[in-house]
Amino acid sequence: MWAILTVIVVFEFSVGATLGRGLNRGLATLVAGALGFGAHHLASLSGEKGQPIVLGLFVFLLAGVVTFVRFFPRLKARYDYGLLIFMLTFCLVSMSGFREDEILNVAHTRVSTILIGSFTSVFVCICVCPVWAGDDLHNLVASNLEKLGSFLEGFGVEYLKVSGDGKESNNAFMQDCKSVLNSKQSEESLANFARWEPGHGQFRFRHPWKQYLKIGSLTRQCAYRIEPLNGYLNSEIQIPAEFLSKIQEACTNMSLESGKALKELGLAIKAMTPPSSATPHILKSKDAANNLKCLLQSGLCEEINLLEVIPAAAVASMLVDVVCCTEKIAESIYELASLAQFICVEPMVEVEKPKLLHQETIPPCCGINEPHHFITIDQPSPKLP
Repeated sequence: MWAILTVIVVFEFSVGATLGRGLNRGLATLVAGALGFGAHHLASLSGEKGQPIVLGLFVFLLAGVVTFVRFFPRLKARYDYGLLIFMLTFCLVSMSGFREDEILNVAHTRVSTILIGSFTSVFVCICVCPVWAGDDLHNLVASNLEKLGSFLEGFGVEYLKVSGDGKESNNAFMQDCKSVLNSKQSEESLANFARWEPGHGQFRFRHPWKQYLKIGSLTRQCAYRIEPLNGYLNSEIQIPAEFLSKIQEACTNMSLESGKALKELGLAIKAMTPPSSATPHILKSKDAANNLKCLLQSGLCEEINLLEVIPAAAVASMLVDVVCCTEKIAESIYELASLAQFICVEPMVEVEKPKLLHQETIPPCCGINEPHHFITIDQPSPKLP
């Protein structure tokens, strides 16, 4: 019965989740069974009257300590299920100690059946159509970057242009942006499950899954700055045409180049290669941001009503922040490439050799018994500049 219940409780969708729950349940059962047997032995030394008191004290102390430990976030994320099973098994084994003939039978039956159920679940989950949490986390982080890149590219094309077709596409892009903002819990769960998984595919053992959480956090920071841009896209406030014409090119370039950079970063994560292809786009977006700063410092707003240009200035400020976020994301992906030892793909460039006008073998003239003639050509050496 315990084996069947273990399979039902332990078996999860991904390999990492199943391994985590199986190892938690198996180790917790072994340790709790041994401690429960030891608690019963110590309690039996106190006599028939003192045995219930000692057992109750042991159960109270251990349950209190385990309950307190479960409040720590890191332990709760990885070992909460194991701590719960540990507490239940200890109480079951120690309380069954009132019957001397049943304590060993209860401990042996529970431990063996739970181990059988755990190993069965893990074997089936790994060998029969495995679903790896590490792959899901890898693809999720890359997909989030591509979603933000698509939004920024669409924003760069439609910036300060009102059209019915663009509104529908922007709504679709905003849904993708909101999904990025809501991905924190999924990323943390997948990273927790991926730590339990063995090496598989392109992911070696002890792959730096924690770095994916850092990239995901920076991606959400970028998404928080991108989300308000949708409100300014179809704004009804009229912006002076003179001011708009001067900053529109810089803002559009920042948006387009940042979007292309984020897409290249997402593709680099998927291909597990260093994101060198995103560097030119990041440099272009930084140049556009510097040009915009120079325009604003050159007295562009002196003859313009500031209240009329606040929306455009807000968009420009947020795009500058997006450029900074994109650069930070690129740096974190370079760190991931270094930690995970991504394959560096270099373009194959053929070196052209200089072409010779004429090539012919000159036979030696050592065997010719004729007089030799030496010709000396006097030519002035070229003057060096």
